[in-house]
Amino acid sequence: MLVIECRFMQAVFTPVLAATWPGTVYGVALNDPASLAALGAAANQAPYKAAPQAPVLYIKPRNTVVGPGAAVAVPADASALQMGPALAVVIGRSACRVREADALAHVAGCTVVNDICVPQDSWYRPGLRFRVRDGFCPMARSLAPVADPDALTIRLWIDGQRAFEAHTAGFTRPLARLLADISGFMTLQPGDVLITGVHHGAPLARAGQRIRIEVPGVGELEHTLVSEAHG
Repeated sequence: MLVIECRFMQAVFTPVLAATWPGTVYGVALNDPASLAALGAAANQAPYKAAPQAPVLYIKPRNTVVGPGAAVAVPADASALQMGPALAVVIGRSACRVREADALAHVAGCTVVNDICVPQDSWYRPGLRFRVRDGFCPMARSLAPVADPDALTIRLWIDGQRAFEAHTAGFTRPLARLLADISGFMTLQPGDVLITGVHHGAPLARAGQRIRIEVPGVGELEHTLVSEAHG
């Protein structure tokens, strides 16, 4: 049994966790303040008429999850895909109504994902078909303990050219608060994956391009995009 320990993360990576990872994969929308600001007046329109007060979650079902080196198909009805380079955490111990001060002890480690979607504007009622196509969640298969998950840099390259850089600092909900808020209304189970947020301004990429995402101290993820006809 491998025990991962650092100042914050003290969860146990057991054979059971290894067998269940990934469990349910959850994404968090609008955790980047710039993403909410970009909505402008739309954030105050019906049906909610205000910015969200709780985490806005969505699910990336199992068909979306692929490993490093995957060839992700760009649908025939999309000219490009929105890249979503992000930090994700894997739950190591059940988290139900955890306190913010204790939340990171329920994390087994961090990994790298690309939360891909077809570009779309609606976040109140986003169409499932935009986020849940086969292969739309490439995920690294390694876990890393991280002393401060709120102080990491995320970089993305397209065809060897750096196309995007963002930082986990400055999220509306830092990781511990995010886990506390989510576990206040649902239990996160060992093996579940939480994508902590995609930053505003992440680039588009097209079929034929190679994607590489790096989070120093966590890991790297590479995959390609292919046309659906060749997927």
